[in-house]
Amino acid sequence: MEPSHKDAETAAAAAAVAAAERGASSSSGVVVQVREKKGPLRAAIPYMPFPVAVICLFLNTFVPGLGTFVSAFTVLCGARTDLPDRHVCCVFWLNIAAALIQILTAIVMVGWIMSIFWGMDMVILAKSKPTCKGSIIAAVEMVLWAEITPSNSGVCMSQEHYTEESHHNELS
Repeated sequence: MEPSHKDAETAAAAAAVAAAERGASSSSGVVVQVREKKGPLRAAIPYMPFPVAVICLFLNTFVPGLGTFVSAFTVLCGARTDLPDRHVCCVFWLNIAAALIQILTAIVMVGWIMSIFWGMDMVILAKSKPTCKGSIIAAVEMVLWAEITPSNSGVCMSQEHYTEESHHNELS
């Protein structure tokens, strides 16, 4: 049996990483880039504000599918997903389908485990993407945390940058 083309690429990538770890430079010029390919259900998980994602994780942990069901409604409120070419209603129904799968398969523990992992993905996505302060969800988050000031409303920036800028504005 001959090794496939993908096995050769994987071996070349592993050799390049090993050479970089030893401090040697690779003369072949191999650039390794890893991209996660997501299915439609996984790509439909919305990028929510961190507190909302934690609440959905909590709900998914104790009632399988409930946090996923709640996250479906955040899509209708303006939360972004990795499916920009799909209509909002389609993404909403994909999230509802994921919630139903989790609920129906919770009887055999598969749905409960899937639900917990889904909630963990929500939290990971919430930490990885910047929060748009112009969206409805972010506006609600800002009201809850009492951080609305004229200088930062409607600006899209990461949570760390937002905190630093708020702190800088307080000092000025």
